[in-house]
Amino acid sequence: MERDETIYYIGRAKNGDEKAKQQLLESNAPLLKSIIRRFRNKGVEYDDLFQIACIGFLKAINNFDESFNVKFSTYTVPMVVVEIKRYMRDNGAIKVSRTLKVLANKINRYIDEYQTAHNAPPSIEHIAEKMGVEPNEVVIAMDSARMPVSLFDQAGEDDSSLELIDKIPSKESPEDLIDKIQLSALIEGLPERERKIIILRYFRDQTQSEIAENMGVSQVQISRLENKILEKIRLKF
Repeated sequence: MERDETIYYIGRAKNGDEKAKQQLLESNAPLLKSIIRRFRNKGVEYDDLFQIACIGFLKAINNFDESFNVKFSTYTVPMVVVEIKRYMRDNGAIKVSRTLKVLANKINRYIDEYQTAHNAPPSIEHIAEKMGVEPNEVVIAMDSARMPVSLFDQAGEDDSSLELIDKIPSKESPEDLIDKIQLSALIEGLPERERKIIILRYFRDQTQSEIAENMGVSQVQISRLENKILEKIRLKF
């Protein structure tokens, strides 16, 4: 299905046209099946995965905006993946190893100690050094424990450091774009002030200090607010 035709059917589907939804679903069925294949052999029946993928797909239809300037299929992937992961997590299909749990508990204790001493959270890089592990292991452990940390956190010590564990370059990569699409969908419904902080931080690449100056508050306040907002987003996720 060509882009213009896809946009046409999305518009009709948003207005309640069931035939348009079905047309979009049939056109994107191969994409949904390719996503589902990533989650096979995880203790969930294929039919159940397909139904959950369809739920994520319908959410993608309802939330898609041409201003994202990406293909609908590109937007669809993270929406469907999020829906499947949420389902698997809530139904116990995603299990966390004991080693990961132990590391997560150590990290959690260290973050509490560091924040008490420095009035600010430690970076992923700093935690990894203290724990004697790789930064990606820290992120995985934090994510498994549902800690108030996001993949959008800084990888380095200062505000100017790049974000994400693989340090996405300043020129948007496809992965960066998908992360931003995902984040855009998750911040829907946040209060205006919180939305502004996230938009300035992750869409306009401003530092916490720049945002603080813009909003007339301290950098420490922005840091605390950002952590609270990311935790709120994590709960939605």
